[in-house]
Parts: sequence; structure tokens; C-alpha cells
Amino acid sequence: MRMLINVPETVVADALRGMAAAHPELIVDVENRVIVRRDAPVDGKVALVSGGGSGHEPLHGCFVGPGMLSAACPGEVFTSPVPDQMVRAAAAVDSGAGVLFVVKNYTGDVLNFDMAVELAEDEGIQVAKVLVDDDVAVSDSLYTAGRRGTGATLFVEKIAGAAAEEGRPLEQVESLARKVNDNSRSFGVALDACTTPAKGSPTFDLPAGELELGVGIHGEPGRERRAMMTSREIADFSVDAVLEDMNPRNPVLVLVNGMGATPLLELYGFNAEVQRRLAERGVPVARVLVGNYVTSLDMAGASVTLCQVDEELLRLYDAPVRTPGLRWGG
Repeated sequence: MRMLINVPETVVADALRGMAAAHPELIVDVENRVIVRRDAPVDGKVALVSGGGSGHEPLHGCFVGPGMLSAACPGEVFTSPVPDQMVRAAAAVDSGAGVLFVVKNYTGDVLNFDMAVELAEDEGIQVAKVLVDDDVAVSDSLYTAGRRGTGATLFVEKIAGAAAEEGRPLEQVESLARKVNDNSRSFGVALDACTTPAKGSPTFDLPAGELELGVGIHGEPGRERRAMMTSREIADFSVDAVLEDMNPRNPVLVLVNGMGATPLLELYGFNAEVQRRLAERGVPVARVLVGNYVTSLDMAGASVTLCQVDEELLRLYDAPVRTPGLRWGG
């Protein structure tokens, strides 16, 4: 195993200490595993809290900041955070306007966030929850009942975060987050497996010369394995898989996302093929984001996420955001 770590047991804590040193605009509680924007709670503002297993960075911790999340709860690698973390985060950022939990559809995350909702409400915090389940590859997986939550999480956190920044009430922020999820679909491809620090070897066996179509962000199996394909062929398969499940009548946001080990040279080339296929299918594109945003440690591969947007959703997507992992606008 060749990794830039000390020992597997301290990987997350070490990363959080490094994040704290690099981003003084965040409060990083290493012991309790909570990342909070330093100006929280913001008076009158709905707070957004998300989280999940570590290993998917910049999701979620690097999306904490103005215009996006108020707090994030990192679990151990590929392991859900615990309810105490979520309640602690909600209490730290609640201004009295309520808290929205953004939850990817994985069994551990769902169970723990559900428990956290009950505990937070017992403490007098108004809480709503939105489940992200955008992956069209499979209807159920090793980790979920129903579709997995993947790339659309970025769009949900960005657009709902912008709405919260405007001072909208909790029910409106929740409704917009659900609308984004309902209008988003994703499909991922693995070219190589990832290696977790604890295991020290690939999480699944992918023979040389083969790829996994429809892989999950923890290495869960997808639709099928095939012999290696060209970027053009992978883009055709991925875009068609998404469009089979959605029929966008409005322009779409496009996320061409790297799984962690795919360089930008390849991702931009892949994006060119994605854009070609969307044009062939007559799908207008409003905005494009290319890079490693929802990763799976050192997995080689990519995913495509499309989100159909109207004028309101596009305006909120374009609104300023200032986080370690996403930044644009004033």
C-alpha cells in the first residue's frame, strides 16, 4: 500500500487537522468530527447540514461556507457519521430558522440522520430532511434500498445553500432541494478500484482491460462489466443511461465528475464527448462543471450528472459561493 498517511486509524483526524490549518474560515472540531462555517449561526438563516463517510472529498466538508453548507459531519472512511455528530452540528449552526439535513441514500446515512432528526427535535431544533437518490445505474445496491445518492448531492447543496443564503424559510429551502434531486440523474464508470487505508488493497476485483459500468462511489457493483471502451463509447453509454431515465425539457446543468484518480486532461476530453452526445440527443446545456467533486478515494473513473433547471434554479446555481471546494461569484 502506497499512501500519504501515517497509520490507517488516524487518517480522518489527520486530514481534519490539515483542513483546519488550511482554512481558518472554518471551525474544525477534530475530536467531535464536525466542520462549521466560522460565522455560524447566521441570524435568520436556515442552516444546511450534510455529511457522510470520508473518502469522497471535497464532498462534504469542503463545501462548507457561504452559499452552500453551514456544517458537515465526516464519518470514518466510507462509514456514516453518527447521530451525535449530526445533532452537534445542527446545534452549532441553528439560528432559530431551522436546519435542513441533506442525506445521500445509503442505509447507514439514512438511519443515522433519521435518529439525529428525532434527537435534534427533542432539543427544540426545527429540522427537515432531503434524501438524494440520483444514481440510475441500479435500483438497489449493497448499501441502499432504492437508488444511491451521488453527484446530484453537489447540485442540491449548492442550490439549496443559495436559497438559504437569501433568507428563505425552511419549507422553501426544503422544497427547492427536493426539486433539484427530482430533476437530477447520474451514472458512473470505474476504470480501476479504489483502496481504503484500513484494507490496504483494492475494494473490488476489476481485471485488467475491463471497466465497471454504473459503479457506486464505494465501489458497489453497477450494471455490467465490459472490455475497456473509448472515452467516446463511455460517454455515449453514460449519457444515454441518464437520458433513458429523464426527458429534460429545459436546459441542464452538467457535472463531469472524476472519481479521485482521473486527471483533468482525461476529464476534459471526456467532457467533450459528453457535450457531443448531449448535442446529438438535442439536450441544451446551461452550465458545465468538470473536476473531482464527489470522489471515491483513488478510484479511476468518472460520473455524469445532469440536472434540469428552470430560471430560478439556474439563478440560484449561479449565486456566489465561497467554500474550499467550490467558489465563484462576488
